[in-house]
This record gives sequence, structure tokens and C-alpha cells, in this order.
Amino acid sequence: MSKQNDQGTALITGASSGIGATYAERLARRGYDLLLVARDLPRLEALAGRLSQEYGVKVEVLKADLTAKADLLAVEQRLRSDAAVSLLVNNAGMAMNGSLAEADMDRAESMILLNVVALTRLSAAAAANFGAAGRGAIINLASVVALSPEMFNAVYSATKAYVLSLSQTLHGEIGKLGVQVQAVLPGITRTEIWERSGMDESALPPSMIMEVGEMVDAALAGFDQGELVTIPSLPDAADWAELVNARAKLGPNLSRSSAAARYKS
Repeated sequence: MSKQNDQGTALITGASSGIGATYAERLARRGYDLLLVARDLPRLEALAGRLSQEYGVKVEVLKADLTAKADLLAVEQRLRSDAAVSLLVNNAGMAMNGSLAEADMDRAESMILLNVVALTRLSAAAAANFGAAGRGAIINLASVVALSPEMFNAVYSATKAYVLSLSQTLHGEIGKLGVQVQAVLPGITRTEIWERSGMDESALPPSMIMEVGEMVDAALAGFDQGELVTIPSLPDAADWAELVNARAKLGPNLSRSSAAARYKS
């Protein structure tokens, strides 16, 4: 059996450019067969041809708009039924700039469909497939704004907080079945998503912007280390551990039979 069949197939959404295309290259290098999902078929096919030739892996492309229910269901069904798929990279996403009061709500709804609904349905399908097989992994691309929502747009930040929360809960559900879950929280990464959102990248300090290759390499290093949450920019992992411990300390007091004394007259 070839190495790529040993690894299985990685299904990557939003794979035509940026973070998704970089994951595709890195995973092909590791010997994964690929199933690349995106709307831009010409770019998908060009990437598939290059990776197949360069790494000798099988690369399939699937044109899909994950905000369209029929397309999403097709990808979901493939995830539920294909025993060869061993890794899901939920990367497809969009951003928007500006305040909630002034937002284009149709665009905001599309973002929720992509960043939240599609990711949830595909995570559920992968969890069912991988959990039954007792193997596999799900990588969900969130963002540091899940931890610091004031940094950016309200709806985008909220969708990424959802991705983090879903990943943490999902780990509790399927980690014990042998399925790895990782939430990746990048800072600003040099990709097309920011230009599409209307954000001016040139207005940001260069010290805040990470190159996409470095970000994905760091995320995969965290994946190899078994991290549930990977924050590529964070210099000291102890800072994240302190936040996790502080949250755990809150736990016993978050649901009690009596209101806190400060709320009683």
C-alpha cells in the first residue's frame, strides 16, 4: 500500500488559495491524498495538477459553494460516506469590515452560513465517520478574535468564537473515540480574505501580519504536538494555560441555586 493511502485523504475547504492552498501543499508533502473543495474550479484544478505531479499523491477537486445548501450537502455526504477521508480541514471562511449597525446583513448572513453553519455540518459529518472508525482528525480554522472580539468586526469575531467553542466541546465528545480535534487561532495572515473584506492591509503594522506559510507550519506543529488550541503568534504557551485555568476556576460557581450576594439588596 502506498504512503498516501496509509495516511488517507485530507478534505480541505476553501482550498483554492491562501491558508487552504497552503494546507493542501503541506499535507500533500506529508503523503495525504487530497480532496480540495472551493468555488474557483480553474484555480482548484491548477493546484491539483501541480500537487499531484510534485508529490505523487491523488488529488481530487470538488467545486462547491458552501453557502448553497445543495453544494454543502454534497460535501457533507462525501464526508459521511467516504472511508478514505481521515482528515477534515474546515478552512473556508469570509470576513467583513465595519460596524454591525451599518453592516450589509445579506453579506453578514452569508458569512454566518459559511463560517458557522457549513463548518458545523461538516464537523458533524466528519465526527460521525471518524468516530465510528476510531481514527481521524478535524482541524477548524478560528481566529484570535475569538479571544479578543473588540479587535475586529462583531459578526466575524462572533463566528470565530463559535468555532473555538464548538471545537472544545467536540474534543470532549470524540477525543475519547480516538479522533483528534484542533482549533487554530491565527492572527492577521497575509491572504486574500482581508482584501475581500474591505480592510486596508497597508494600514496595519507589518509586525502584526504573518506570512501564510509560517502560519500553517506553526499550526501543523501544534497539531503534531496534540494541541487542542493552537495560537501561532503566542510567544508563551503559559499565557494560554493561565486563561484555561482561570476558566476552570469559574466552573463550579457558574450555576448555583442562589444569586451572588452582590445582587441581593
